[in-house]
Amino acid sequence: MSRPLQNRVTPFGKIVAITARGTMMGIRGGRIHDETKRLTRRRWTSRRWICCELSFKGRWREVMGPGYTHLFFLDEVTALAAGHRPCFECRRADALAYQAAFPEPGAGADHMDEILHAERLGEHRIDDTANLPDGAVWADGEDAFTRREGKVLRWSPEGWEEAQWQDRPARILTPPASVAALRNGFRPRWHPTGGGSSDPPGIAVFTE
Repeated sequence: MSRPLQNRVTPFGKIVAITARGTMMGIRGGRIHDETKRLTRRRWTSRRWICCELSFKGRWREVMGPGYTHLFFLDEVTALAAGHRPCFECRRADALAYQAAFPEPGAGADHMDEILHAERLGEHRIDDTANLPDGAVWADGEDAFTRREGKVLRWSPEGWEEAQWQDRPARILTPPASVAALRNGFRPRWHPTGGGSSDPPGIAVFTE
């Protein structure tokens, strides 16, 4: 069995090599792997960190081939936590909805990316996780949690699972601008284990 490629993103923004598959794809501006399909020391090439469909207009590209580095997420909740936003090309309707909910009205893609990049480089905390909107992710040690419809969910590479949590101060993984977008009505795409569709749109033309 071939080794898994290092291209799966956790809510902490780390890029790991695991066998579990993702339901969404994304990039961090360009190529961050070498000719042996291993990551270099770089973890991005620009501020443009986006979250994309697995399939778009029948395009096909080799993962970790000569082009940009394809990264994969459990779902969009995970992608937002890692600092990505919806793509304006393959997910235009979602990107426009995110833009409309962004805390700075009228912000274009470049300005949103500047804000998100600055927030990715900092650490953010909240006094009480009960005040977070559904889909915002917080951390407790090495574990990542979110809430949906009153249930607390713990992240794993295979999906979300119900967990016990007593609301208290915590480190927030989802950048503040994306937390605000969630609070303002943006609805991210969830993995089926978190209550999302069991039949996500598109057929995966990218292989991990």
